[in-house]
Amino acid sequence: MTIYLLGAFLLSLVCGFVFTPIILDYCKRKKLYDIPNDRKVHKNAVPRMGGISFFPSMITAFLVVLLLLPVSDENTLPVTLWSAIFTMGLLLIYITGIIDDLTGLNAKTKFTVQIMTGCLLPFAGLYINNLYGLFGIYEIPYYIGIPLTIFMMVFIDNAINLIDGIDGLASGLSLFALIGFLVYFNYYDVFMHTYAILVAGLIGALIAFSYFNLFGSAERNTKIFMGDSGSLSLGFILGFLAIKCASDNTAIWPTRPEALLVPITLLFVPMADVVRVTLYRLIHHKPLFDADKNHIHHKLMRSGMNQHQALLTILGLAVAYAAVNFGLYPLLNFTWIIVIDVLIYSLVNVCINQMKIVVA
Repeated sequence: MTIYLLGAFLLSLVCGFVFTPIILDYCKRKKLYDIPNDRKVHKNAVPRMGGISFFPSMITAFLVVLLLLPVSDENTLPVTLWSAIFTMGLLLIYITGIIDDLTGLNAKTKFTVQIMTGCLLPFAGLYINNLYGLFGIYEIPYYIGIPLTIFMMVFIDNAINLIDGIDGLASGLSLFALIGFLVYFNYYDVFMHTYAILVAGLIGALIAFSYFNLFGSAERNTKIFMGDSGSLSLGFILGFLAIKCASDNTAIWPTRPEALLVPITLLFVPMADVVRVTLYRLIHHKPLFDADKNHIHHKLMRSGMNQHQALLTILGLAVAYAAVNFGLYPLLNFTWIIVIDVLIYSLVNVCINQMKIVVA
């Protein structure tokens, strides 16, 4: 299976490097730019549709690998209702993102589409049905699991969308999570290899995008942002993978006590940031759907960091959470690990606030 994962990664990487310059030229011709304003950190107009390359690159790589797999091979990939629902939901959210990048959509419209795509998973019988001891709760009934699943899908999708505020941040955090899911899924049996190959393909597309996003030049028309076509699609994919990982289905894999800890750990930083920002807006009576400059990357930059320093700091925080959580897992129960995560995140934000005061 390793050779197929590598093939999906390399093919998607090549597709990303082929598609992105085409998208750049299209944006230039149609004047589709992300224009700087008082809430954005970039100073020059930059094309904003880099995420368009994610879906075709990933699907192209997956289909090619699917065709190359021998029918008699023990790694032959099953195509299930979940796979069909995943493709349908991703296509809907992807098209919504493209429309938003082209013409603009209000936050409530995008929120409605997120709810619709979130509802597709329970329709296919895929929902959170076990909390694995979090707050002493284990198996949960469908009438709790289904709303929780829809909420988590919308929550994760918004978390990735909202943290896409500086170069490389949404793509970097997504790459970190995707690599974690890839390792975890590939560890288990043949039924998870379908998703491992999809993830390997998406990793290739993201790395290609990140090259243009981080090292491209706005003056030479080689720099691009992912836009909502990218961040919404990434959020949906990560949400789906998180639900898939957390779902307790013994027909596919054994009951795993770490099943919910894995996605929470891999996505903790963007999820914690959207919770903190939402609480801030509620406390200060600000509209929930209005954009602001109160995300963690904004705070780090106000403390004196540049974009790349803030990016490395946040990615380092994500890696640190993985080290802490999986290091504590054999020693503490699930609930205490999450409590410690929240305390660490609160302490980090207090320290950032103090940095702001010192610099000021």
